[in-house]
Amino acid sequence: MAKSKPKHTKLGKQRRQNEVEEIQFLEKWIEFGKPASGSNPLSLPPLSKDSPVGKLVDDTFSRYAGCEFFNQMPLSRKTKDGLRNSKFLQMTDIQRASLPHSLCGRDILGAAQTGSGKTLAFVIPVLEKLYKERWGPEDGVGGIIISPTRELAIQLFGVLNSVGKYHGFSAGLFIGGRQGVDIEKERINYLNILVCTPGRLDHHMRETPNFDCSQLQILVLDEADRILDIGFKKEMNAVISQLPKKRQTLLFSATQTKSVQDLARLSLKDPEYLSVHAEATTATPTRLQQTATVVPLHQKLDLLWSFIKAHLNSRILVFLTSRKQVKFVFEAFKKLRPGIPLKCLHGKMNQERRLGTYSHFSEKRSVLFSTDVSSRGLDFEKSVDWVVQMDCPSDVATYIHRVGRTARYNAGGKAVLFLEPSEIKMVEKLQDAKIPIIAKSINKERLQPVSPLLAALLVKYPDMQQLARRSFITYLKSVCKEKDKDVFDVMKLGIDDFSASLGLPLTPKIRFSDQKSAGKNSSKLSSMVELEKSAADNFLEAPKTSGSESDEEESDEEESDNDLLREESLSEKKPAITELESVVPATRVTKKKKLKINIHRPVGTRTVFDEDGNNLPPLATIADANGMNSLSAIDKDKVQERYQKMRELLKQEDKVDKSNARKLRKEKRMKQKLKWKRDRLEEDDEEDASESDEDATTFRPNKKSKLYLDSDNDDNDGDTEDKKKVDISTNSISLAEQEDLALKLLSSMH
Repeated sequence: MAKSKPKHTKLGKQRRQNEVEEIQFLEKWIEFGKPASGSNPLSLPPLSKDSPVGKLVDDTFSRYAGCEFFNQMPLSRKTKDGLRNSKFLQMTDIQRASLPHSLCGRDILGAAQTGSGKTLAFVIPVLEKLYKERWGPEDGVGGIIISPTRELAIQLFGVLNSVGKYHGFSAGLFIGGRQGVDIEKERINYLNILVCTPGRLDHHMRETPNFDCSQLQILVLDEADRILDIGFKKEMNAVISQLPKKRQTLLFSATQTKSVQDLARLSLKDPEYLSVHAEATTATPTRLQQTATVVPLHQKLDLLWSFIKAHLNSRILVFLTSRKQVKFVFEAFKKLRPGIPLKCLHGKMNQERRLGTYSHFSEKRSVLFSTDVSSRGLDFEKSVDWVVQMDCPSDVATYIHRVGRTARYNAGGKAVLFLEPSEIKMVEKLQDAKIPIIAKSINKERLQPVSPLLAALLVKYPDMQQLARRSFITYLKSVCKEKDKDVFDVMKLGIDDFSASLGLPLTPKIRFSDQKSAGKNSSKLSSMVELEKSAADNFLEAPKTSGSESDEEESDEEESDNDLLREESLSEKKPAITELESVVPATRVTKKKKLKINIHRPVGTRTVFDEDGNNLPPLATIADANGMNSLSAIDKDKVQERYQKMRELLKQEDKVDKSNARKLRKEKRMKQKLKWKRDRLEEDDEEDASESDEDATTFRPNKKSKLYLDSDNDDNDGDTEDKKKVDISTNSISLAEQEDLALKLLSSMH
């Protein structure tokens, strides 16, 4: 009697058969209703909610291009169940426009306003692509989703898990700033979908054994314009070079790139460019209220403080240019206690703190001071009421991404931009880009000055003075780095007033120099600010503490500033000069050079006095009393004895000197190491490298060798490898030479 097969085997076989039949059905449906290349499905009339879906009576299929609901699309049952379970029922414009093309296997360049649902527009094609290919754990990596920031990657991973929960794919999140890289290396080859940042993916491609992406089916770049810019150029070039060219590629962003060079790097094949809001009257959400306030630079903090005090029941997101500005404003306002919880977010925070800050801001009303690390793609669980931009954005794209944190989907929101009078042209640029922003003046009667409070704060907390100084420095650095000189001009800033508004008692002194290049670039201004620390600056500067930033990481892709400026401070505004001039006396002390010994120097004279004060010949003390003026009367044994005593004495003194020198060098090295360690915790990576290079001893080629006295002591202090030794031992002088020398000395006295 034959044994019957186990029940679970029959069920598994039936399930696999059903999947094969469903895939065949979906492929026929997709092929039948494939939209024409270059068309926009949004131009088609949508299907009614009650229209028949799928296969029709006459062996045809329903149209899916232009439909409004997910259940009208040729999607697998598992994907539809995941969408329904996540409460995604109706498609947004970018989803309606891109899904019909991406399900056909075409490359996509999708551009849509922030908060328009771009995440689902690429998560669904990834799941469907692997499902139709019947991808399994043994097939390795089939899909890669790359995000520019960790927070956005975590958010994407959550959506992928939610929508794809009924699929059997294995997925992994690979971002920087986390422990467990060794565990990732063991598991990455068994995952089907990777959600990662460029740096982490490049790290695994370089160092993980047997990591293979040769079978990759689909690649997604979220916030593609940010990923393809110069900040990630090195990592992305390394990643793309290891990916197969035969793949589907999807690029999505609010400000999509059209650079031929970027598209060539990705090996796109006839991509469909879908800009769903290209014909819209505004480039930002229609429910977003946007204003620009013209305020002098030294009153920006006063206005921010007054704004926060007037909106204590709101959720406010404040953008500043640099990490050091975020830290200073956060620490200062936290000590002043405005009456609302304050938080900060920047690229140098460790991952646990960044996630904690992100989740707390999403849950409770508070004020979040942040760099542009949170300007891309982040969708806070509860809507942000206000987006405040303390500093002028670099360009229109940066502005769009910042204000996109509010008024997401169908919600409303408000945004305000603080502009210095010299930056007013940014309003014209925003209006030309179809951004309905209105310029307004401030109500000075409601302005609450905070600068006097900051000045008192810096006196009470000396460590705050260093934060204020660095905030001051990095703001000027950011202005100098900006390419748009029609908007950004550091020479038009009220530097003295700005320094006073931060609470600094004295305006640090600086100097500017123009570096104008010839030819086409002669009109471009390259400004450099160089520090000249005065005695007052050194007196006022607070000591650095090594533990203040112990939670910071060694590297981060969001804060990699070019080292255009060294650590500097500013004086009153002066016209630029073409040559560097000595503004203040230099305070740098050059290193003490070791004494050069010239063995051919002229011999001096020596005068010896007796007890009565009469001068005696130099060798009178070792001469015979009976023959004082005769060379033959010199006792040679006494001369040799004296030389021997002097040699022994010099040896003992030399040992003591070398021992003391070793101790001093060791102490100096320890102080230098501690200083470098503190600097690495407080400075950006590139600034740290430049400062350590300046502080380190530089190599000077073609330097003449120095001559040093060589001692009979065998103790080596470690500094004699590159020195030329000269032996000036008295043993090498013959007796005749000694007698000639003594004769010259005696004759010089008469």
